[in-house]
Amino acid sequence: MGNAELLSIHIHPVKAFRGQSPREAVVEPWGLAGDRRWALIDDGGKVVTQRQQPRLAQAAAELLPGGGLRLSAPGLEPLAVAVPDPVSTVSLEIFRDKVEGVLADGTAHAWCSAYLGADVRLVHMDDPATRRPVDPEYALPGETVSFADGYPLLVTTVASLEALNSLMAEGEHAAEGPLPMNRFRPNVVVAGTAPWAEDGWRRLEIGEVAFRVAKACGRCVVTTTDQATTARGREPLHTLGRHRRLGGKLVFGQNLVPLTRGTIRAGDPVRVIE
Repeated sequence: MGNAELLSIHIHPVKAFRGQSPREAVVEPWGLAGDRRWALIDDGGKVVTQRQQPRLAQAAAELLPGGGLRLSAPGLEPLAVAVPDPVSTVSLEIFRDKVEGVLADGTAHAWCSAYLGADVRLVHMDDPATRRPVDPEYALPGETVSFADGYPLLVTTVASLEALNSLMAEGEHAAEGPLPMNRFRPNVVVAGTAPWAEDGWRRLEIGEVAFRVAKACGRCVVTTTDQATTARGREPLHTLGRHRRLGGKLVFGQNLVPLTRGTIRAGDPVRVIE
């Protein structure tokens, strides 16, 4: 894989909100530091994502020192949210997982509810080391994850996006492309590989940190959501359905689990170990 390198890093402090692209990030066992440690839940305790609320793509969350947030969204004044004191927890549901979280204060709930026009609450994962195990079918003992869809990190490659856009250009919804990488909401984007090379990865190193590849990432309707306008189309799911179907899932990118701790930086070499 020669000259593969880490092109960019992406952290989404609140699940489904727009994220940040720092030049470096600390890798913790459950993901990048600060990534998806917060989520919205509805009045039934279920996590709310862009699947139900595409407008979340236009809401932004910036990490503050100590783990708090600065929220911003069209039509609202920005709001600073402190990490809540974990004196008590609430039960919530994320993709059939039952997880405990800590409610933010009432001003955060009111702000998020006003933006969405729906009753939601903002929840913090206080202890990602214990709260939510990785899917046991693909996990090693003790592996945990934040409020990410299922795994600590998601890696995508520039070459595979270019290949996907080329396939889309030949299809009936060509006018929707080419798509940007933010449709896939990755944590790490790698440049300098062959298209779909990541299908064969089992372990890799990014800079000083080692990762295990758990499984290919099944994709959902969020990928059809323009992250700038929130408009939805048919792509990339239409093209993935024709060319990238695996085990009943439409796949793009690979889910990673850290094997070591450390800091990764844009420009770091990426090495496939096996």
